This record gives sequence, structure tokens and C-alpha cells, in this order.
Amino acid sequence: MDFYDFKNAFLVGVFMAFMIGPVFFMLIKTSILKGARAAIAFDLGVILGDISFMLIAYYGSRSLLEEIKDDPRLFLIGGLVLIIYGLLTYLDKNNKKETEASDVIIPESNNYLKLLLKGFFLNFINIGVLAFWLGLIVVIGPTYDMNPTYLFWYFATVIAGYGITDLGKILLAKQLKSKLTPLVIYRIKRGMGVLLIVFGAVLMLKGFIPKGKIDNLIEKVESID
Repeated sequence: MDFYDFKNAFLVGVFMAFMIGPVFFMLIKTSILKGARAAIAFDLGVILGDISFMLIAYYGSRSLLEEIKDDPRLFLIGGLVLIIYGLLTYLDKNNKKETEASDVIIPESNNYLKLLLKGFFLNFINIGVLAFWLGLIVVIGPTYDMNPTYLFWYFATVIAGYGITDLGKILLAKQLKSKLTPLVIYRIKRGMGVLLIVFGAVLMLKGFIPKGKIDNLIEKVESID
């Protein structure tokens, strides 16, 4: 992996950290009511949930991806997953429910283990997170020929970008809470939905372009640099 790959992986993590949902609101609320340490414990649980989904998606799809990694239809599948996820994000109007979900009562004392487990299960019950990781692995896996080392560092960088961004959210929780009006949340979610749809459409287009042409185009761009 080169700097370009690490940069892209980090940006994917940042993008994930701003996916508006119950986890987002609970992280902000925990930071405000219980402090940064409690929020970090909660966030570690969320990250463990993401890692669990990542492993499920990876090992559940590895054998299939090994067989069809050079098949252009793989781009169509990955693109379709992202487009569907983007449409669901764009059309989701449950902002009120998500705000209510963030109003879960937090115990007076800081039980960091309970907060960690709460973060894990709140993230783990969201099947959309699994769909996102599955789509990402379908897209990224064949790019690195399913090389375990490359994939490890790619997804480790994604998690790092996610964690660092969440740390920023924890430190800026009070400012974020005051600015996240229902209208702002609605616009953010629709914007992210549009981005996912665009990424999925671009990916699907790759399925119709011969791999040789893509490689030649990349070589031309690199020669210009």
C-alpha cells in the first residue's frame, strides 16, 4: 500500500464517523453527561462492533471473492450494495426516532465495561453496518488480490480514521449538540446518501470497462505525475 491508499482508507473512516444514527447521538450525549473517558469507553465498544462486522463480512465472503475477484461483475455487485445503502440513507426520515434513541438513561456512576458493552450492542444490532462493511470488502478485496496483509492495513487505517474522528466528536460534543438541529441532520444524511449512490454508480461503471483499459488509464495518470 502507498500513501494514496492510506489516505483513501483514512477518509473512509472519517466518512463513517459522520454517519448519522443512534450511535452518533449516544456518543455525543455520553460525552456531555459522563465525560470524555466514558464516551471513549462507549466508542471502543462501537469500534469492536465494527471490527466484528468486518470479520464476519471478510470471512463470509472470502471464498466467493477468491473465485470471482477478476470477474467484472464483482464491481456491479459492490456498486449495487453501495447504491442500495445510499438510497436507504437518503430516504431515511427517522431522525426523530434516532434523537429519541439517544435519550437512553445513562447510569449516574461510570461503569466503563457497561458503557463499552452498550456501544458494542448498539452498533452490532444495526444490520446496515454489516451491509456497509460487506460492500466495502467486495470493492476493496479484489483491488488488493485478497492479500491479507494489504487488507489488514487498509481496514486498520479505516478504523484509525474512524476512531480519531470520533475522538474529535467527543471533545467537541457540546458544540456539535447545539448545531445538530433536525434540519441539519436531515441534510447531512441526504448528502451522505447521495455520495454513496455516486460511489456505487462509478463502481458499477467499472464493471463495463475492460480491466486492461483501466490499467492503461492508471499508468497514463501516474506517468503524468
